[in-house]
Amino acid sequence: MADTATTASAAAASAAGSSTDAPPFQLGKPRFQQTSFYGRFRHFLDIIDPRTLFVTERRLREAVQLLEDYKHGTLRPGVTNEQVEIWYARSPNKDCSYHLNNEAIDESDNLWSAQKIKQAILHPDTNEKIFMPFRMSGYIPFGTPIVVGLLLPNQTLASTVFWQWLNQSHNACVNYANRNATKPSPASKFIQGYLGAVISAVSIAVGLNVLVQKANKFTPATRLLVQRFVPFPAVGK
Repeated sequence: MADTATTASAAAASAAGSSTDAPPFQLGKPRFQQTSFYGRFRHFLDIIDPRTLFVTERRLREAVQLLEDYKHGTLRPGVTNEQVEIWYARSPNKDCSYHLNNEAIDESDNLWSAQKIKQAILHPDTNEKIFMPFRMSGYIPFGTPIVVGLLLPNQTLASTVFWQWLNQSHNACVNYANRNATKPSPASKFIQGYLGAVISAVSIAVGLNVLVQKANKFTPATRLLVQRFVPFPAVGK
């Protein structure tokens, strides 16, 4: 009777594992197929997932250690998220951990999520933590207020300059924080690019606003509508 129950639970666990879309883990590779639009869409959703901003230091260390264990052969190749869950479900030890090759791993961790956490927080070349507002996963929570500011109606000259400057500064910091650190470039090159982006964005936004305000053929409603679109050519130069 016990054997029958064990077999049934194992079969159920196997079925649960096969019903998901997690492929065998490959270190450094995307979780989702990049040959389809849906796979690429899921991949970029993972990259910008803001939930990784709330990962604790302890969880980050565990994720890095789990990947190191896999890299050095402590974990068997081909391990999947579902196999991790199945092994935990089958384990007689229900103390929130399972044991694989004599290594204790928190059951909330798995290889794919560990890689997602590491890639979201640590720079791939320096292994240093990226400042939270400049991570790809921070682009939505930290970038959205800037976008709202750019689209505010009836902006003054000062507010137009401020929001364009802030947007270009944020973009520059994101690019610098996620730069290729294996090929260092002089700081002067970064500064030149930053100043060029700020000057061109501010010039386009201010210039278009002035032209719209001086256009006598526009009704007030049309002028307001056109002004709403002024930030787009400025940020997309």
